[in-house]
Amino acid sequence: MGTSTFAIETQSRPADGAALSFGVGISGDTETDAELSASRQREMELLRELGVLAQQQDLMAQEFEHRLGNSLQMIVSLLTLQSLASATPEAAAQLSTAAGRVAAFGRVHRRLHLHDRQKSVEFKPYLQSLCGDLFDLMLQKNGGRSIVVTGADIVLPTALGVPLGFLVSEAITNAVKYAQGDIAVSIGTSSDEVVLSISDEGSGLPPASGPKRGEGLGMRLIGSLAQQIGGEVEFARGGEGRGARLVVRFRLPPQNC
Repeated sequence: MGTSTFAIETQSRPADGAALSFGVGISGDTETDAELSASRQREMELLRELGVLAQQQDLMAQEFEHRLGNSLQMIVSLLTLQSLASATPEAAAQLSTAAGRVAAFGRVHRRLHLHDRQKSVEFKPYLQSLCGDLFDLMLQKNGGRSIVVTGADIVLPTALGVPLGFLVSEAITNAVKYAQGDIAVSIGTSSDEVVLSISDEGSGLPPASGPKRGEGLGMRLIGSLAQQIGGEVEFARGGEGRGARLVVRFRLPPQNC
């Protein structure tokens, strides 16, 4: 194994005038130094490779999101065309509803994609943006109706935002289809729970209605989405005894309480 030696030599002169020399030798292992240098070089190369892989993954994710958005839009177009060509009004209405539901899901997906790199989301501003999209999609041509978002500024884990966004979208879709008047969306807290409510000014729901008893696809979706977040769904009369109100209660994960 090769070594390198460094010598330091000093001289001193005592009182009798005779010169004395002292030498100190320091030897180093050149092969060990080379190995350390090569190891650092390999680490730098691995870090560069990881950076390239991360960029490639980001590009692939963006491409996937782009293709998914285009696919959803294509499905909406096909359903809309099929509804226009349907032989019966009932089939046309069902296909039109399906097209609206897919379009609404596409809006929710696009909004949530903006938070992909975040662990949490400010839910009230998110709801306001989402409901603005749903209004443009469903109510812009239906004058006299609005979607109003109120409540507390709550920060939720992004993982909860996915099912909650779809749940709100589905509830608003049902309210647009079956109710009249304005639609109110509220988010708040009660004790150690988060409470989300969506109410309308329609005729209300039959007493037996609910995600477990309802036969409609919308009710089943709402029940399934609530289960994903460990929530409970309640149905009641809306404000001043008018319309229907859907209430979802759920708890935050321990680290967010």
